[in-house]
Amino acid sequence: MNTVLELKPIIELTSENFYQLCQVNPELPLELSRNGELIIMSPVGGETGNKESDLNFQVSLWNHQTRLGLVFSSSTVFDLPNGGNRSPDVAWISKERWDSLSPRQKQKFPPICPDFIIELRSSSDRLQPLQEKMLEYLDAGLRLGWLINPQDHTVEIYRPQQPTETLSVPVSLSGEDVLPGFTLWLD
Repeated sequence: MNTVLELKPIIELTSENFYQLCQVNPELPLELSRNGELIIMSPVGGETGNKESDLNFQVSLWNHQTRLGLVFSSSTVFDLPNGGNRSPDVAWISKERWDSLSPRQKQKFPPICPDFIIELRSSSDRLQPLQEKMLEYLDAGLRLGWLINPQDHTVEIYRPQQPTETLSVPVSLSGEDVLPGFTLWLD
């Protein structure tokens, strides 16, 4: 379970302050919600780590073949336009959008929302904070997002200006027009 520290009554972290905090505490996986909550991420167990690795592999393989963008691991923090600093389990950004960033922006926490993300619910994650995180991404410009929930055997699909779609026990997911030709196969 993640630990949330409410800082706003005492201090408000800017994106730069958050970046510096992460640099001096590299052993702590941190996120900052758009509401200013500092989130200390819990490490995942073997099963979740393996599933996360497989998800990243499948997206990376598709991207290696198409060369349409860049894939990022769960260690990457994105400085979202709506104020959050978030780390999805898998992220993809189109090459055109990535190339619009300066070398310095690419080196730090990139000030961009991924086009596509996957969040994988671990056994210690509560569902509601993950759903709120997905809405943060949508508000920041996400084009397609999947919240994979192995506990309930569901996947929630997030698209701009559309209601969340929930699939029960899906076998595969389509990358739609965001990841053209990509199919994610689920176990």
